[in-house]
Amino acid sequence: MSFLNRKSTETFDAPTAAVEDISGDYTIDPTHTRLGFSTRHAMVTTVRGQFTDFAGTAHVDTANPAASHVQLTIQTASIDTGVADRDAHLRSADFFDAEINKELTFTSTKVERDGDDWVVTGDLTIKGATQPVTITFEPTGSARDPFGNLRIGFEGGTTINRKDWGLTWNAALETGGVLVSEKVKLEFDVSAIRNA
Repeated sequence: MSFLNRKSTETFDAPTAAVEDISGDYTIDPTHTRLGFSTRHAMVTTVRGQFTDFAGTAHVDTANPAASHVQLTIQTASIDTGVADRDAHLRSADFFDAEINKELTFTSTKVERDGDDWVVTGDLTIKGATQPVTITFEPTGSARDPFGNLRIGFEGGTTINRKDWGLTWNAALETGGVLVSEKVKLEFDVSAIRNA
């Protein structure tokens, strides 16, 4: 079953570059951005989901990356894994307690360049607990859309331990292990529009 271990060689169309310098102030386009996550369930399969209601801004400075910054606010109740019962459990006090903790926030504290990549470190706040997180973003191009907007794109991700934010609910399995992995992969596909 070697096909399970093989990485896909297919890629998307080549990115475009509408501008040489992407410096400026941007607003994240929620209709073309995905804030996703994945985790193991019952130690045998991966469950994926996303947040569907969020807003964010970024200041990009290519000449002085340290002057760049990012701010993101996510509505906790917008969690969506495609299964209503599971989403309701994730919104409950066992996990996010969304009625009390209405928002998750990320505020950058440091931005650096590593070759073409952007490395963003910031404070992620969930259920009143704040922990530092570092995310490496790969730029995916810039383009002028049919409406005259300048767009830039980035893809990034990182892995966190949900217990660091007090998300500790779990159930032991008879065969060993737990029902929900402590490790959660965060996945970001971002499209941002330069402010007028």
